[in-house]
Order: sequence, then C-alpha cells, then structure tokens
Amino acid sequence: TTMSTAIDIKNDSEAKAASLLDASALSGQKSVLFFYAEWHEPSAAGGPFDMVVKALAGQSGTDGVNIYRVLAEEAPSLSQKYNVTTVPTFIFLNSDGAAIERIDGGEDVARVTQCYSRLASSASTITSSSFTQPPNTQQPEEQSEEKEEEQTLNNRLQSLITSSPIMLFLKGTPNAPKCGFSRQAIEMLTESNLTFGYFNILEDDEVRQGLKSYSDWPTYPQFYVKGELVGGLDIMKELMEEDGGLVSQLELEDYVIGNSTSSSSAVVEQQPTEDTTTTALSLNDKLQQLINQHRIMLFMKGIPSSPKCGFSRQIVEILDSYHVSYDAFNILEDEEVRQGLKEYSDWPTYPQLYVEGDLVGGLDIVKEMEEGGDLKDLLTGDMTD
Repeated sequence: TTMSTAIDIKNDSEAKAASLLDASALSGQKSVLFFYAEWHEPSAAGGPFDMVVKALAGQSGTDGVNIYRVLAEEAPSLSQKYNVTTVPTFIFLNSDGAAIERIDGGEDVARVTQCYSRLASSASTITSSSFTQPPNTQQPEEQSEEKEEEQTLNNRLQSLITSSPIMLFLKGTPNAPKCGFSRQAIEMLTESNLTFGYFNILEDDEVRQGLKSYSDWPTYPQFYVKGELVGGLDIMKELMEEDGGLVSQLELEDYVIGNSTSSSSAVVEQQPTEDTTTTALSLNDKLQQLINQHRIMLFMKGIPSSPKCGFSRQIVEILDSYHVSYDAFNILEDEEVRQGLKEYSDWPTYPQLYVEGDLVGGLDIVKEMEEGGDLKDLLTGDMTD
C-alpha cells in the first residue's frame, strides 16, 4: 500500500474542488476533517495534533479513510457547514457522509486516535452501507469486545503518556491542584523550570483506573519522562535531593524553560524575591483594570473594525448585531496581557468576552447563549427576571 498523506484544504475554493461543500460529496468514502489554525500551536504544523494526524494519514490508505487538514479561518464556508467555532475541531464522517463523532477543542490528542479507530473499524466497508450484519457471529464476540476495549484503552494511555516528553498525571491542574501530593509535584517541576504536559485524572475515571494497572503503580501523581514511568512523589523528592535535581538526574536539560537563564539562577537568588511578586501583582492589577474598563469588554485578535482571526470576527459580528456599546483590547499588541490573561481567567484561547468584570467565555459559549436567547439579556443588562 502507498503511504498516504493528509489532503490540505487552505481555502473555500480548495474545499469546493475537493467537493467537501456539496451534500453528496463524501458518500462512499469515510473521512476525517481536521480544522486547525496556524496561530494555534497544538494544531499547527509540528504541534501534537498535527503529528497525530500525520501518523493516522500514514495508515489511512489501508483503512480506506480520507483525512483533510482544513485551515479553519480561511475556509469559512466549510467551517460554517460543520459549525466549527474552535481549533482544533475534528469531524469524523462515515461513508454516507454523516458525522458520527466530533471533537471540539481541548488537549486530548489520544481521543483523536480513538475516534479514528472507531471510524476505521465501523461497519461500512465497501460491501454495503446498510449495516446489515450476518446474525451468526454472536457468541465469541463478547470476549473479543472486552479485549478490544482494553486494547483501545491501552492505546489511549500510551498516547497520553507520550504526548509530551515530560508528563504528569495528577489530581487537578497545575494552576489548581486538588491534592497536596499533586501540588508538591507541580512545585518541584516549576522550581526545576521544566516545561511539562499534564493530565487531570479527576476528569476521566477510565484513565484514572486504567493507568494504575497499565503502569502497575497504585497512586497519583504519576510522573513520566519520554514515555517511561519515573514514579510518584517520593521518587521525585529523592531525585530532587540528588546533585542537580530532577534536571540532571533525568537528563532533562533540553526541557528547561529559557535555558540561558538557568545558569544565572544563583545570582537571582541573592535578590529579594519581592521583584517577581510585585510584577505578578501589577500584571494582575493591570488585567483587572482592563477587564473593568467597560461594562462589556472583548479581548480579541485585532480590533473590531479589522479583526485578525475568524473567531474574533464572528464574535464582533454577534456583538454588533445587538447594538450595544462595548470596548475591545487587541491582544496581538501586548504579549504580556495575551499570556497573562489566559492564566488569570483560566481560559486558554481568544477571543474572551467579559461582562461587568466576569468572564462569559469564548466564541462557542457566546454562540450557545445567543441560540438560547440569554445573550441579549446579558448584554443589555436586563437580567431581572
């Protein structure tokens, strides 16, 4: 079989040429549509989602699946057809062109592989798409199904463990750890200046239980380096106490943030640490002031008269349709605000809409509220009933 690659769709006319815009388009062929944006690192070229799509594309020829990489904002008609409001979005279409699953946003690269496997193995092979199965294969199927489920889970755990060179499975998130051991593990990684990926096991009981038996390690947090289990908190503590801490014990020099600064850390320690806290404090003050600059405040890419991304453009159109007065801040002009606000509001993407100092959310939430009829009341301040 020939090595297949993903088909690139850079704009609506390419989408049209690939006949992705007409209803009958995809019949007879299973497809995956992967909507990405170049400014969104995880889905852009070289990011984890892009890598997973490349890997799947390699086997897609044998599976009879077409994979399309769609530049979401440059192909608005196609994005609109599938109601795409965030990147990455994955749409899994079976051979009659119906969407059987979709993934909107998030960081779960492993889920893409799972949905893909389900699509590839779903009963709609060339023979007939009417899903009539011969009724005589009932008995041994249940065992193989359990085996298959376990295999699917193991594949998912494997891709989670390897989704970042340094991976921590913890209770909660780095910003809001939900147990003391997880908090201490985060503190060690932060103190070591390491970039790391993480997974919140409280959000997914299947992973939480499955990883214990997969790695034969009964507790959390669990710390992995390059796909191998290092251990839990006690082992991390032991390594921290050795010469050079985690970084030199596990040879993690490549993953230290801003490697040039680590050599001068000794100098920094003699400085009173107040400097850093005051800058953090003043950044938060600045964000607080910006958020409260107007009753309705939009943080976006570009300005309302000239938005620099499709999602920002859509949210401006929605706000303008209500004829309310609002103020906007262009995050492309101020990297400190752009990064700081993500942490401050615990919301990873833009645009972000605030009303009366409270985060409403991004485009998808604003669209939901608009469809539910709640947006008008929120914007006009008529929340009385």
